[in-house]
Amino acid sequence: MAKPASKASFVLFDVIYEDGSRRSNRKVPAEILGGLDGDEPARKVIQEQDNEIAKASGKPALSIAQILRVGGKRK
Repeated sequence: MAKPASKASFVLFDVIYEDGSRRSNRKVPAEILGGLDGDEPARKVIQEQDNEIAKASGKPALSIAQILRVGGKRK
């Protein structure tokens, strides 16, 4: 009998863009977070996701102003 695939662990982030818009619950793999860089690697992953979405939609990607862990406090 095969073992069930392990469920990937994600951290959710809210993203605030420079135009003031907000996107909620963006998934980022938990294994890239922590260490000396803290949550900063999440910004790169979210920007890559945004670039893919922009490419598919034909609209330019928005610039990220801030990322915030869901349940975290806004700076």
